[in-house]
Amino acid sequence: MSEAKAYAAFSAEKPLAPFTFDRRDPRPDDVAIDIMYCGVCHSDLHFAKNDWGMTQYPIVPGHEIVGRVTSVGNKVTRFKEGDIVGVGCMVDSCRTCSACQDGVEQYCLNGFTMTYGSEDRQDGTMTQGGYSNKIVVSDHFVMKMPEGIDLASAAPILCAGITTYSPLKHHGVGEGHKVGIIGMGGLGHMGVKLAKALGAEVTVFTRSDAKVEEAKRNGADHVVVSSDQAQMDAVAETFDFMLDTVPVQHDINPYLASLKYDGTHIIVGLLEPIEPAIEGFNLVFKRRVVAGSLIGGIAETEEVLQLCADQGITCDVEMLDINNINEGFERMEKGDVRYRFVIDMATI
Repeated sequence: MSEAKAYAAFSAEKPLAPFTFDRRDPRPDDVAIDIMYCGVCHSDLHFAKNDWGMTQYPIVPGHEIVGRVTSVGNKVTRFKEGDIVGVGCMVDSCRTCSACQDGVEQYCLNGFTMTYGSEDRQDGTMTQGGYSNKIVVSDHFVMKMPEGIDLASAAPILCAGITTYSPLKHHGVGEGHKVGIIGMGGLGHMGVKLAKALGAEVTVFTRSDAKVEEAKRNGADHVVVSSDQAQMDAVAETFDFMLDTVPVQHDINPYLASLKYDGTHIIVGLLEPIEPAIEGFNLVFKRRVVAGSLIGGIAETEEVLQLCADQGITCDVEMLDINNINEGFERMEKGDVRYRFVIDMATI
């Protein structure tokens, strides 16, 4: 084993604090990685505060990891020492069920193993994430970072990027489609860039006039201020798809009314009950669909990384010293980040 330095949450009420723990020695199929950058996802905050009632302390968050390979197990052939690689939200799955065989490991019928806060399938220990200086991961769940990609700003692509790309790809978004992006945060701004890269005409829906110019700077063709009923009426029955990135309860009925018949409303941000309730009229009379999507499989994640490298797509990031992680959490709770913090792990 090797000692890892990290920042961890020790309870829901306390700030993150320095933590040391043992990383396992590489198994035959493992890759050992020195972490260079780790993005800060809103789910890290939820886990630290036990908002979902599943946190086991101490917990080291972080699932947007970019680093350098330091060693590999004797069965690993895809990676070698010195390779620059990424690790996203998963570090294992059963690998044998129909979902895993289809390359959508995030829907593993036996449950995927999260990068942090999950029980390791082999030894039963709790996985610990990327707010640390090193990690050991099975090679199947490690991705090579493409040539030319900006490593720091690419870290959030491993979560925010794939979370928005996977449903766009799955639903066949492309040339000639009109896509609405609901919310202009970490997920939303990546949704704009990726939907544009796939050829769609993109409109951002935001409740804030202050986000209008931001949305246009990120490539949106149009912006609708959803609190303005006249603007909402003007886009009724207009869109093929809505990508809903809002992580808190909100009324989706006005957005459903903005879809054409056979339109699809895709939820990627909300994990709570939908409130207020969906009006059946909005679905039945236009054959509309409400769908959900969770991150993406390993092959899809490699695909979106390559797309971003080829087209120069980056996540808008603010670099963060690990010693300021609690300040970062406070600012993230207030929405005071455009649009993702990334920790420079050299500061640990």
